[in-house]
Amino acid sequence: MASGSIPLKRPQFAARSWRTLLAALVTFGVALGPTAQAANQSVQGAKKVVEDGGYDADAPTAILIEAGSGSVLFEKNADELRAPSSMMKLMTVELVFDALTRGDIKLTDEYRVSENSWRKGGAPAGASTMFAAINSRVPVADLLRGAIIQSGNDSCMILAEGIAGGETAFAEKMTARARALGMPKSTFANSNGLPDPGNKMTVRELGVLARHIVRTYPEFYKLFGEREFTWNKIRQQNRNPLLATLDGADGFKTGYTKDGGYGMVGSAIRDGMRLIVVINGLDDPDDRATEAKKLLEWGFKNFEARTLFAADQTVGFAKVFGGESRSVALSAKEPVKVMVQKNGSDKLIARVVYKGPVRAPIEPGQPVGVIKVWRGANIAVETPLYTAAAVGTGSTMRRAVDGAGELVIGLFRAGAEKL
Repeated sequence: MASGSIPLKRPQFAARSWRTLLAALVTFGVALGPTAQAANQSVQGAKKVVEDGGYDADAPTAILIEAGSGSVLFEKNADELRAPSSMMKLMTVELVFDALTRGDIKLTDEYRVSENSWRKGGAPAGASTMFAAINSRVPVADLLRGAIIQSGNDSCMILAEGIAGGETAFAEKMTARARALGMPKSTFANSNGLPDPGNKMTVRELGVLARHIVRTYPEFYKLFGEREFTWNKIRQQNRNPLLATLDGADGFKTGYTKDGGYGMVGSAIRDGMRLIVVINGLDDPDDRATEAKKLLEWGFKNFEARTLFAADQTVGFAKVFGGESRSVALSAKEPVKVMVQKNGSDKLIARVVYKGPVRAPIEPGQPVGVIKVWRGANIAVETPLYTAAAVGTGSTMRRAVDGAGELVIGLFRAGAEKL
């Protein structure tokens, strides 16, 4: 991996000066040459995570994300695996949303309520349920409302059996889908989050999943904001406490198991800015609601968006192997934005990370690496980078020189590793 970085404290400059300074920073960083890719350094066990005016969190694990850019505003033990409880239902409904979008199933399709789903997830189980009657048939549209609004364990089991033939096969699909969405740690053993050692997620990956749902399925996301749903003549209120207590709150999911504690995923939007909060591991449901609300309010009050690079603007350069040119410009397809604190206290580090040198020939738009922006010890935003131009194959002499250079660098690395 090639990468490089120098610290940057937010200056009181106009937006253009900010971009120019950071562009110089990134270009310098790439020129530093090959180094190990920096890992995300989530502050484990500490309460004050954000420097200079940071937030003091009571939840054992928490993360706050700006949905548009993916910018992380706050995190605490964000990569710690815990039981996700009913928050795991977000993964179940994402699979259903995806199947609906691809046309594999329809909202009007009806699935039978098996004895298994009724006994283990329905009224006899004594947990959250939509009260689907045994041997009845329920449309997908209603099963989704049962899973989202009523947190029905039976709803999820009926969907799993209808789509995949059973919970085990559906859970395997959930894990595979999580990997495809960039969630490498999450594992699933059932469809509803009922206690099982195989159900594990981090608040970071729950945040990734929530952001994906908001951005990919805006019409289906509206289901999370519906206040009540009646099935089998039983009316139930949405279990999300933020819907009635926080201005701009419009969705997502609570969860509780003895192993996982109380947690929730919540989202709110104000003045065009959407924030997503995920907390887990609390001992009291009231604390869960209070903590999520406080963290969202803190984010709206203290942060503003700043564009570092426009779409297709050159961010830096990657070294080229065997090409007509020694380097190739890199750019992002979307604007690179980061949320910064309004008080100007943020200390940022930007780094272009890529696996290189990049071998010629190179086509425009070829994925190469990412630009990562750290706020203190935590990654604030990570955006993919692509080649901005074509680079043809160089002469035989050029390839020979580059090959010799890489050989020397390889020998140097091998020697350094032995020290």
